[in-house]
Amino acid sequence: MKIDLSGKTAVVTGSTEGIGRAIALGLARAGATVVVNGRKQDKVDAAVAGLKQEAPGAEVKGLAADLGTAEGVSAFTAALPACDILVNNVGIFNPQDFFEVPDEEWSRFFEVNVMSGVRLSRFYAQGMAERGWGRIVFISSESGLNIPVEMVHYGMTKTAQLAVARGLAKRLAGTGVTVNSVLPGPTLSEGVAEMLKDEVAKSGKPLEEVAADFVKAHRSSSIIQRAATVEEVANMVVYASSKEASATTGAALRVDGGTVDTI
Repeated sequence: MKIDLSGKTAVVTGSTEGIGRAIALGLARAGATVVVNGRKQDKVDAAVAGLKQEAPGAEVKGLAADLGTAEGVSAFTAALPACDILVNNVGIFNPQDFFEVPDEEWSRFFEVNVMSGVRLSRFYAQGMAERGWGRIVFISSESGLNIPVEMVHYGMTKTAQLAVARGLAKRLAGTGVTVNSVLPGPTLSEGVAEMLKDEVAKSGKPLEEVAADFVKAHRSSSIIQRAATVEEVANMVVYASSKEASATTGAALRVDGGTVDTI
């Protein structure tokens, strides 16, 4: 299968590093014009420059905005009034005991992880439907099904994304616009590397080995028994964003290494 997204404009939120950056690279290599997003202009500029080097000839643009706020989304959509592919990737996570998470953190997680995608989808989906083609992908998580005891507030947002994506898919029935969720499991992004850095320093083991140990200890149902790479997650997103995925909508597409113990 050769995926060709030439002529399509793709927005990938939170794409200066990690899974988002890998998705942006995958879409760029498939021929899409990619709009990179982050909160800080310097990080956006660096990501754009790096992606252009890794995908020679690709058209990559940058648009800095804090999409965890309504004002940031308004500024973003004013600067980019239409797109064909929207990947709602921006998100935050932080292990914290349920009894220590204040109201403000619940609200912050919901605004960044859920409402950013709600607001952007509400804006862009109508234009997609009018044009008769579009792809919206929410980057959820296996934590939306296996709520992690150490991050209940995070798991809540990932479950909410599944509900929004499924409902929006049904709302857009017959329009040519598909809406899906992609559920990564533990993935070797910069965020996970930061979370594991103390153990890496303490053990002297490579990051990949420490991540595998984490998966075996805390996600013991994983079948692959390791963390996924960001590229492995990006591959699923590129497919879900393609013309070839026209019959896939309202789905929760797992890239979790078999962590969710269900068929």
